[in-house]
Amino acid sequence: MAEYVPDQFDCLITDVSMPGHSGLELQERLRELGSPMPVIIITADTSPSTRGRALSAGAFACLTKPVNDDVLFRHLQSALNRASPSCDDERQDTPSDE
Repeated sequence: MAEYVPDQFDCLITDVSMPGHSGLELQERLRELGSPMPVIIITADTSPSTRGRALSAGAFACLTKPVNDDVLFRHLQSALNRASPSCDDERQDTPSDE
């Protein structure tokens, strides 16, 4: 968060478990600051409550480790496409977690 500058990054990919604060706390803080940046959460935690917390807080996707590179790339592309101003009215369902 010390490095956060609005509109400097197009998407955040974060892990739930990090030193200090969790990726979920980071996501919540960004939302409090009004950041519309899409967030992709990665976690080894398979509990439905962790996934539910991430998605209800606005995560674009919540992926379980180990994450397949192609799956992550597909979610990233989709998140970036949704974040572009020309796609704001073309919301679609989040790609399923594979």
